[in-house]
Amino acid sequence: MPHDPSASPSPVAEGTPFRCGYVALVGRPNTGKSTLLNQLLGQMLSITADRAQTTRHRIQGVLSRPHAQLILVDSPGYQTQRINPLNKILNRTAQSVGQQADVVVLVTEAGRWRRQDDEILGWLKGDAPVIVALNKIDQLRNVNEVLPLIAQVHEAHPGLAAIVPICARNGQGIEALLDAIESNLPEGEAIYGEDELTDRPERFFAAEIVREKLFRLLGEELPYESTVVIDRFEEEGNLRRIAATIIVERRAHKPIVLGHGGERIKRIASEARQDMERMFDGKVFLTLWVQVRSGWAKDAAHLRSYGYE
Repeated sequence: MPHDPSASPSPVAEGTPFRCGYVALVGRPNTGKSTLLNQLLGQMLSITADRAQTTRHRIQGVLSRPHAQLILVDSPGYQTQRINPLNKILNRTAQSVGQQADVVVLVTEAGRWRRQDDEILGWLKGDAPVIVALNKIDQLRNVNEVLPLIAQVHEAHPGLAAIVPICARNGQGIEALLDAIESNLPEGEAIYGEDELTDRPERFFAAEIVREKLFRLLGEELPYESTVVIDRFEEEGNLRRIAATIIVERRAHKPIVLGHGGERIKRIASEARQDMERMFDGKVFLTLWVQVRSGWAKDAAHLRSYGYE
């Protein structure tokens, strides 16, 4: 079950000061940062797929609690395996998110602490408290198997604010993580209204939803270097007319997206439209095109035009 942000948090003493701040979710690719963001907020805000660096942008979600406001910031997975212009930008984004936050949550896997986790802790400079979330405890045979790792990480990094075992997928340990984050936030007034969820516009999420369907429905068939550009986003009352272009690197990639007789792109459009209608709470007319732009992921001008800074 998704975490319900309206559920009662742990009891707090009367007169408890209000706390507010930015909470960075950082970590290696595929450790569950986006799934954790969605679980904390109680709805999908960041797309998820079994592909490295599915998240390519800084995505912010606001969680308002009785005595705190958490401004949660998802970031691209920090990786060192494939270094190209696009991945350099994504790594810079991840570092910027982590280094500018009031609290940092390093999301890693309960059974797979790696050298890259130590590297990430190394570049998290500053005074911000760091909490380690040991995710995917549901994949352990016994939850107690995580105890030696907790002791190992605590010994190697004694300055950590907390180490919390969780399962972002089913919500296990989420309340303990929320309490640890809240107790480490600075005191201060709320920055956003209680009904505000994110600082990103609907146009941004429309592109993200289409990109998620690409990754989920095509898997490894479609190379990493693909993106989505919104060409038109028009609102007519409760109706949205959206036209988007799927950008691929090579001519051979275009028929992969289209499928036989256009079946694949029709399915991508249909599933994306349904998700958009749920998110935007209104009718959506969606048109998709496919365009080949060779070398876009290595071209600085193209990267900037597609929103990668």
